[in-house]
Amino acid sequence: MTSATNPRPKITRRGVLVGSTTLALGGAAIFGANWFNITAQAGQKGALSAPEAHEAANAGSITLIDIRRPDEWARTGVGVGAVPINMLDRDFIDQLTAHVDGDTTVPVALICARGVRSRKMGARLTQAGFTNIIDVPEGMLGSGAGPGWVKRGLPVTKG
Repeated sequence: MTSATNPRPKITRRGVLVGSTTLALGGAAIFGANWFNITAQAGQKGALSAPEAHEAANAGSITLIDIRRPDEWARTGVGVGAVPINMLDRDFIDQLTAHVDGDTTVPVALICARGVRSRKMGARLTQAGFTNIIDVPEGMLGSGAGPGWVKRGLPVTKG
């Protein structure tokens, strides 16, 4: 029961709209941060910049795996020195294991578009027994870690 001295607070559409808008904008900011990987930093432990990954792959000191989808390879090409293996393939881990001749201790660097999927796949591969996973957090298209393979002008082959 309410009285004249203690009225019940009203919930207005404006309050709900403002709250929803704030929630939506906050959610979009979190989604955008993950999509663009703005939290990535160059020089993280267990990470390489795109030029470092290119150099190491060409020198044979790492196996560089481009984990993006075939349509992404077609749009930008695959970095020279990288092996394209679609992370969505059911047998992705088996394909990678075969590519490294079953040696799960060899250094494997993962690159995707912006470093989000490579970070997640790195954790998955570590759980699968790989012991030397390296991330390329700037990816092919750039992130908070750097401008990316393509904008740096590193060589690509058509996917």
